[in-house]
Amino acid sequence: MTSPRDTALTFRALHTNSAPLALANVWDAAGARLVVEAGARAVATTSAGVAWGLGAADGDLLGRDRALELIARVVAAVEVPVTADIESGFGVDPDGVAETVRGVLAAGAVGINLEDASHGGPTPLRPIADQAERIAAARAAADAADIPLYLNARVDTYLRGTGEPADRLRETLDRATAYLAAGADGIFVPGVIDPPTIAALTASLTAPLNILVGPGAPDVAELGRLGVARVSLGSAVAEAAYAVVRRAARELYDSGTYTGLADAIPYGDLNALLAR
Repeated sequence: MTSPRDTALTFRALHTNSAPLALANVWDAAGARLVVEAGARAVATTSAGVAWGLGAADGDLLGRDRALELIARVVAAVEVPVTADIESGFGVDPDGVAETVRGVLAAGAVGINLEDASHGGPTPLRPIADQAERIAAARAAADAADIPLYLNARVDTYLRGTGEPADRLRETLDRATAYLAAGADGIFVPGVIDPPTIAALTASLTAPLNILVGPGAPDVAELGRLGVARVSLGSAVAEAAYAVVRRAARELYDSGTYTGLADAIPYGDLNALLAR
């Protein structure tokens, strides 16, 4: 059996722009097995999908214990490294973030996403110094466990449209520099898909860049040529799955037909996937 330390080192090595790590984010054990069957080299959770599946809204509203239980189930379902999206860290202060990281490591995950959004706070993003303290606490918790956790620091300047557009790149890089100095390993900048901005980010960053993708974004190979090391679908897979639920339900109740289910994975295939 591979040790947590070796699994973490394996996951770290997957971050390269020569072959970007592509992540189809999941929110349950079945989804984890499906993406591995499709060829995933690692599994990533989506905080939004996890929250929705557990009956909560995304945005620091899901309880830590429930999130950690889900992470443990996903880890147990697969034999590849797992990285967990832990929103803002499920803690009101750095000590709380450290407690969450200890739980993530106990669950068997070897990576995290930690965002700087401040849901319900006085500003859209946490002050840089505050977020750096939270990242440092997460790093210290991982170091104490002697596991080289991959800490992906999410910078939400573009996603949340903070500041003036002309200043957004500079603020993103300032935040990234502070987060890397505090112990982050990679930088995640959702909300950016235009090649010139991506190229400007990779030219200035000294760490792997993660981009959130979907329809309209460059393909994985092109992102690699731009210097991107990690590509994530984020909540989009969950959104697409729930769109099937809504379409099927509306068709059933509006017309009494079932054509929206024609492309479903057969029961036997899904059941066999979980029976392994």
